[in-house]
Amino acid sequence: MLEIRLRAARKAKKLTQEQLASSLNTTKATISNWENGHSTPSNDMLILISKTLDCSTDYLLGIIDTPFPSKDDKEFEAFANDPELQKWYKELPESKEEDLRRLRKMWEILKENENL
Repeated sequence: MLEIRLRAARKAKKLTQEQLASSLNTTKATISNWENGHSTPSNDMLILISKTLDCSTDYLLGIIDTPFPSKDDKEFEAFANDPELQKWYKELPESKEEDLRRLRKMWEILKENENL
């Protein structure tokens, strides 16, 4: 999948293999090997490729089908990676039953309002 996505992303940016190689401080042969599946870039190089080609590493690796996650996905990821939220989530199983019922009720209210 990487070879297909890499070639597509490079062409979408209208870059030749030589131009991409120059941007990444590597050789045209290296780019060709990646695009033909003969070798794969290191993780650090994959990050640099994604920045150079304006796409996510997840896209290049075939995890998602769009070059960048949607705004909603980004907002959810930022929310889910919030240290305070993670702390709260870890403590959730130790919460009182009454607090868990209240939380569930709030969630149901939010879901109902979303449908309005």
